[in-house]
Amino acid sequence: MVVRARRHQHAHLPRRRSGHTTSVTIGAELFCLTANQRDDGSLGEVFIHWGKHGTSAAGLVSSYAIALSLGLQHHVPLAELIRPGLDQFFVPNGHTDDPEIPRVRSAVDYIARRLAIDWLPYAERAGLGVYTLTERVHRAGTWIAASERDLRHSLAR
Repeated sequence: MVVRARRHQHAHLPRRRSGHTTSVTIGAELFCLTANQRDDGSLGEVFIHWGKHGTSAAGLVSSYAIALSLGLQHHVPLAELIRPGLDQFFVPNGHTDDPEIPRVRSAVDYIARRLAIDWLPYAERAGLGVYTLTERVHRAGTWIAASERDLRHSLAR
């Protein structure tokens, strides 16, 4: 898939910007994901902190955040930026303390899912296969109800 980036119009972020920081524990590791928005309310930049400053782990997640932020600066759609990170598998992984995303395959998987949930409309997230726990439970309930209806219909024949 080719993603076109518009490079001529850099939407500079305001000097003072709104955003939020999400702390999450994945396995035994603490991560802090900060997402700041542009004046129009869209995602403008990402910062990720993990572990001790200067370590390989801290450098790698910081580089991932820089890559995401540069893509956003060049108007690459968020869905295209996070798609490669979904379901990436490496440690730390497993249980999180985020009730919307209780299990992940890696920190990058978590970051991609958290950004999708926080910044993408439902239809785009669904296209990526990203749902909150509540949405997954609702979808399962809908599927079970439809299956039971189909079964009753088949038995009535």
